[in-house]
Amino acid sequence: MPSERILITREGETFYVRDLGKDYHTKHGFVKKEILGMAKPGTKITTNTGKEFFVLEPGFTDLYRRIKRAPQIMLAKDLAVIISETGINNKSMVVDAGSGSGASACFLGNIAKEVATYEIRKEFAKVAEENVKFLGLGNVMIKVKDIYKGIDEKETGLIVLDLPEPWKVLRHAEKSLKAGGFIVAYLPQITQVLKFVQALKKSKKIMYAKTSETIQREWVFEDKIARPSNIKIGHTGFLVFGRKISS
Repeated sequence: MPSERILITREGETFYVRDLGKDYHTKHGFVKKEILGMAKPGTKITTNTGKEFFVLEPGFTDLYRRIKRAPQIMLAKDLAVIISETGINNKSMVVDAGSGSGASACFLGNIAKEVATYEIRKEFAKVAEENVKFLGLGNVMIKVKDIYKGIDEKETGLIVLDLPEPWKVLRHAEKSLKAGGFIVAYLPQITQVLKFVQALKKSKKIMYAKTSETIQREWVFEDKIARPSNIKIGHTGFLVFGRKISS
């Protein structure tokens, strides 16, 4: 999106500029539209108060952080584990449910060949559609449909479920997944995990692979002092992985 820019300070503050035809105001002062319009990515500009900003063209992650949110979304730390564990790529067909704000579908759509995402609530599907459009993803298809009742797609490489009862999808996943494909459930409660793991272990076509929980903590560097940040991202949910082994 060449008409948009992000402004970054050396301290890491990031500001998103949607309209280069207007003066942009920040807590550090404002930047004139004439300066914004001529500034190329990688150049340095200053506000009227003398604060320095570096001008960059926004990448996918910059835009992703600005999507609209309806229900709570799966965080990047959990999505990153799903991607690394399943190895999806630009040849992969992915199914996602429930869409919610479409955050997971969009994140996966930036990597996969195609994503079909299921959502039963029309108001959430509308938010997801707006986010898909905002990110310019032409490979994400939103379906207002109950995945508990079936999956249209075949030969899928990955099915991601952010649903309260993922075990209800298992029989449909057995038909939808290609051999070697993965099913992953994101679950906040250990009782849900136990029930889904038990269902996976009873399946003759999909094996139980693993369950993981990802805790994220950043570090702070101040002159010669290095310490863990006082703020960490703790428990958000468990990831339960299954893999299809039999056609």
